[in-house]
Amino acid sequence: MHRIAVLDDYQSVAHTFTDWSQVPESLEVVEFHDHVAEPDALVARLQIFDVVLAMRERTRFPREVLERLPNLQLLVTTGMRNKSIDVEAASALGITVCGTGSHATATPELTWGLILATLRHIPQEDAGMRAGGWQQTIGGDLSGHTLGVVGLGRIGTQVATVGRAFGMDVVAWSQNLTDERAAEHGVRRVERDELFATADVVTVHLLWSRRTRGLITADDFALMKHTAVFVNTSRGPIVEEGALIDVLREGRIAGAGIDVYDQEPLPRDHPLRDLRRAVLTPHLGYVTRGTYEVFYREAVEDVAAFLAGTPVRVLTPA
Repeated sequence: MHRIAVLDDYQSVAHTFTDWSQVPESLEVVEFHDHVAEPDALVARLQIFDVVLAMRERTRFPREVLERLPNLQLLVTTGMRNKSIDVEAASALGITVCGTGSHATATPELTWGLILATLRHIPQEDAGMRAGGWQQTIGGDLSGHTLGVVGLGRIGTQVATVGRAFGMDVVAWSQNLTDERAAEHGVRRVERDELFATADVVTVHLLWSRRTRGLITADDFALMKHTAVFVNTSRGPIVEEGALIDVLREGRIAGAGIDVYDQEPLPRDHPLRDLRRAVLTPHLGYVTRGTYEVFYREAVEDVAAFLAGTPVRVLTPA
């Protein structure tokens, strides 16, 4: 009997996306709908399981946790990158880590939802309508304005394409971006300071790494127009959260659309929750039916392949 723990199933939907009959083994599957962050509690919960299915980076698996899970043989993460798992430690401990594919359009689509919601004050106007009000804000425009894309990778290029369709002038910057790569996507490469100073919408699409942690600072926000909005659907730690809170609280930028945070789930008393200039979503970038279909289908495939002795999509130490 193999015991499988499915973690952080916040919406209680894992059972609708997984078909464990594809695994020709005797299984006991337990789905957990809450989040456990404290290491001792996490270890106590997972002691009996030999397989764990983790949803993205919701639960951390550092070496000190993995060392206390002697029964764990396979750790599956949705997606092919997970900064919350110490893959090197897992490998040293004999724990196989496997990933899955993803749904490439989900995060770019949410990015534009946040841009429009922030620029046109959709949440505020919706609340106002329900309270009996009418036309309380003045929105910003896209056509003829500048979109600044920080990070022109797989997601950033999709966001840039939509920006061009809206009639925006699209500029981009990242540490390794070249003029030639930007031009391939109909985008102008500019220096970092110019992007923050001239863009009407700044949107972040960088990989989270040691190099990008805390990359966007108070100095960058100080350059932005007071009419500009800032959107982050990448990773919370890429942005100095305190600096973002300060510029929103002081009204030095028009607003922000935020899907990712330093601490997730976001604490109930977090100051971002009280800022009317912020449109907040609970890390929904990948939370779509299409994405979950890929995540859970391939997670089951990972388990079946591992138990058959032929693991697939194995993650190795960087």
